[in-house]
Amino acid sequence: MVERLSEEARAAALAQLAHWTHEPARDAITRRLTFADFNQAFGFMTRVALLAEKADHHPEWSNVWNRVDILLTTHDAGGLSQRDIDMAHAIERLLL
Repeated sequence: MVERLSEEARAAALAQLAHWTHEPARDAITRRLTFADFNQAFGFMTRVALLAEKADHHPEWSNVWNRVDILLTTHDAGGLSQRDIDMAHAIERLLL
């Protein structure tokens, strides 16, 4: 079973993820990304999907034209876990 992050661990992790926002109601982190067009947004989602499948940890997300909204939380843990933090860092690396 994956463990939920403590408040201290969550704060430390979020300090390293400047573009992510904590959503306390779901104990999740979110990020909104805007791309030049639908093709770039969908291509990004495809790259994230490949990472998520390999990690067996899938985001909740939506796409409207050039925008992608991502929410990461670990349902089995009842909130934010290290798996979410690791996925957020992997997503950030795709954006470099």
